[in-house]
Amino acid sequence: MTMSDPETSLTPETSLTRRQALTLAAALGATVSVRPHLAAAQDDATAPQQAGEPFSFDALTDRMREAAGTAFEARPVPEDYFRPESYDDYRKVRFRESRTRWAQDEDARYRLQAFPLGWLFERPVKLHEVVDGEAREMTFTTEDFRYADELSDQVDANHELPGVAGFRLNTPLNRPDHYDELVSFLGASYFRALGRHSVYGLSARGVAIDTATRRPEEFPDFTAFWLDRQVNPGAMTIYAALDGPSIAGAYRIVIRPGATTEMDVTARLFPRTEIGQLGIAPLTSMFLYSARNRSDFDDYRPAVHDSDGLLIERSDGDILWRPLNNPPRLTGSYFSETSLRRFGLHQRSRSFEDFEDDGARYDRRPSLDVTPQGDWGKGVVRLIEIPTETEANDNIVSFWIPEIPAAAGDELEFAYRLSWGDLPPERDQTLAFAEATHAGAGGVAGVESPENTRKFVIDFVGGMLADLPPEAAEPPRAEDDAAAPPGEPAIRPVVNAQGGEIREATLHRLEETGAWRLAFDVEAPADELVEMSAHVAGFGKKLSEVWLCQWINA
Repeated sequence: MTMSDPETSLTPETSLTRRQALTLAAALGATVSVRPHLAAAQDDATAPQQAGEPFSFDALTDRMREAAGTAFEARPVPEDYFRPESYDDYRKVRFRESRTRWAQDEDARYRLQAFPLGWLFERPVKLHEVVDGEAREMTFTTEDFRYADELSDQVDANHELPGVAGFRLNTPLNRPDHYDELVSFLGASYFRALGRHSVYGLSARGVAIDTATRRPEEFPDFTAFWLDRQVNPGAMTIYAALDGPSIAGAYRIVIRPGATTEMDVTARLFPRTEIGQLGIAPLTSMFLYSARNRSDFDDYRPAVHDSDGLLIERSDGDILWRPLNNPPRLTGSYFSETSLRRFGLHQRSRSFEDFEDDGARYDRRPSLDVTPQGDWGKGVVRLIEIPTETEANDNIVSFWIPEIPAAAGDELEFAYRLSWGDLPPERDQTLAFAEATHAGAGGVAGVESPENTRKFVIDFVGGMLADLPPEAAEPPRAEDDAAAPPGEPAIRPVVNAQGGEIREATLHRLEETGAWRLAFDVEAPADELVEMSAHVAGFGKKLSEVWLCQWINA
């Protein structure tokens, strides 16, 4: 079911740069909420109108197919305008609320603001609006941005910019009279979104190329966007051109905001060269510590993470739950699947007391599911976990790898839905789910722990288990013959390990919470990597999702 690969390498820059960018985007977010009565927007009606060009997704697809047949050329970095070169200076440049696009339309459901070029984002991205099937470029000047402090003296007034670094969209997400930030696109092909009452956490991106392999990782860019507010009423439809040294692509993303914000993504990909590992629907997150590894961090907060587990729903309805790790060395796990139903990175910890952080609000970070539209066939879900000592680094990556490698000249299409929000497991699961995972020294409390042994404790809640009495896990006694051996319990734990030995697995119901607690010890040689699985079975079937965990006896 799973395989692990701890031998791959990954440079720190792979995760650090992306996290810096998103931290910055959050810092710039002070101006993203636009109240209708404050948005005295730029009067686009007085601006000169460019001639529109016919646009369609098929036309963009043809354009990117043609581009894949030519050698890649990196976009030049323009030199004829001022741009901040440091992080501190970049933070001083903010989009003016008065220049928010579409704010002059009182009935518009969406507002657009752009991110400035500079610092890590030197190559311009072009934005276009599509109206009645025709696309017009959205132009930006220095008047669209506020340059604070000494920067204002270095900027030419009303200077037309060669493009922007990215953009964000605002919409009445949490209440009807306020435009909250919904989604942002910034850096390479990264983007992230919010469900109702969420705060930014994990991200998605267009594609992952050779992530955590022996080949250098590649980061293709979304080089241009086309935004259409008409084609899908109530939704925002975004088209994007993807370009990189080994691949070109055309994307259509239909966004429907709500308690769970949904994105219907169609990706048409055209490899220029053979690709060692093509990652579809990649997700990126952060896991620093939880109760299982808190002893490694001197911090007042009980836990720090954007996501705490990988969820996979298999074609047969089985659900796999893999708690995330901050391992002592880079590790990679592979989950072989055929026609999988969905996979995603989830945040199951939802109470403030789980984190005690009133600034980061990790309890409100969204979960994110990838649901294939159509049959993706055979492949693997890969999970990459990178050691980190700080929450500033994204160290979790997951994506789908098709069974057949991508080769030059291929034409590939993948359709899937991204669902951003709380996504509580009881929403659509009939199986009991792992509400919490605990770990610590093995053996009996109060007695010296056996060497090379660790204890794992999983609390399962919900499903049919919730209605079973405590004695369901106890062997029934023979009523007619006291000498007869006891029968099998109605439910039992099923625990396995590769690389280690399971010791003393027990299952009982907690009187205080009603959860079913499965506890066991695992013993393994020093420095061994152990893959564990556990679930509750009874009445001829699984009664819980399958809990998976990786332990390195470091």
